[in-house]
Amino acid sequence: MSIDLKGLEAALISGDRRGLAKALTLIESRRPEHRLLAGKLLSAIYSKTGRANRIGITGSPGVGKSTFIEALGKFFLQQGHKLAVLAIDPSSPRSHGSILGDKTRMAELAVHPDCFIRPSPSGLSLGGVARRTRECVLLCEAAGYDTIMIETVGVGQSETLVSSMVDIFMFLQLPNAGDQLQGIKKGILELADLVVVTKADGAFEQAARRAKVDHEMALHYMQPDPDRLLPRVMMCSAVEKKGLHEIYDTILGNLKILSSDGRLQKRRQQQREQWFESELHDQLMDSLLRDRGFKSKVQELKGKVMHGTMAPTEAAQQAILKLNLPD
Repeated sequence: MSIDLKGLEAALISGDRRGLAKALTLIESRRPEHRLLAGKLLSAIYSKTGRANRIGITGSPGVGKSTFIEALGKFFLQQGHKLAVLAIDPSSPRSHGSILGDKTRMAELAVHPDCFIRPSPSGLSLGGVARRTRECVLLCEAAGYDTIMIETVGVGQSETLVSSMVDIFMFLQLPNAGDQLQGIKKGILELADLVVVTKADGAFEQAARRAKVDHEMALHYMQPDPDRLLPRVMMCSAVEKKGLHEIYDTILGNLKILSSDGRLQKRRQQQREQWFESELHDQLMDSLLRDRGFKSKVQELKGKVMHGTMAPTEAAQQAILKLNLPD
């Protein structure tokens, strides 16, 4: 099937939702010919990116990420923003399939004319995001969305990769998540710009207040990062719409400060560098594994590893030697 790249670019920049959906599908494709077209499309629209607020949202399963995003997203829309939500759905380690049911959990956002929701499978990617999430952010920005929210898989402390893609990294916590010592153990807190205790209503409101104090104490003992603002701990009830205005003001206030003193620009420069190194690694591996001679050697070495006749470390060294790289 031929792809009209110029037409797709024009549709994307005009804000056409179908054009954006087609562009995202192209970006996520693993076919070599599509990867070349995706690169050309990104280069064509690159100058029209970088102007949106990028917000990452993570938390353990059951914390209410989808409910929170719908409530906060509606608040952003009420303030006149255009919102794109990139929802990463976990893929089965057996079938590699994903449910991709986030639109059903954000029913009101899904039908709003100024909101675009894109569920994507995590695939084999670690870190709570999909392999092409960064590119998806750029396409949404080029399509005119000024606020991008990334909802991670929600599998635990490994979801730190999203922090290298966003301007504000939010960590959602349940009211009964544990005391301050338990909070200190959570390495993900070191990367959070904003910690939000969810479900702060009804019978859980007092527990949420205690959790807020516990997390403030936990953050007090952590080494501050000079490139970040001191993280705040807030409470929210997505059901009762409490705390949304304060969270909205904190996000935009933090972005204003970070932008005015150059820290936001520095963070994005570091993120682009990390993206380049990650992409270089991935493309090198893809290219090598398409080489028949190298692929055959890898399969041979893999068989020896599986049968216990060679250690994985030596097998990897033998694979590299096959490349005949200079010392």
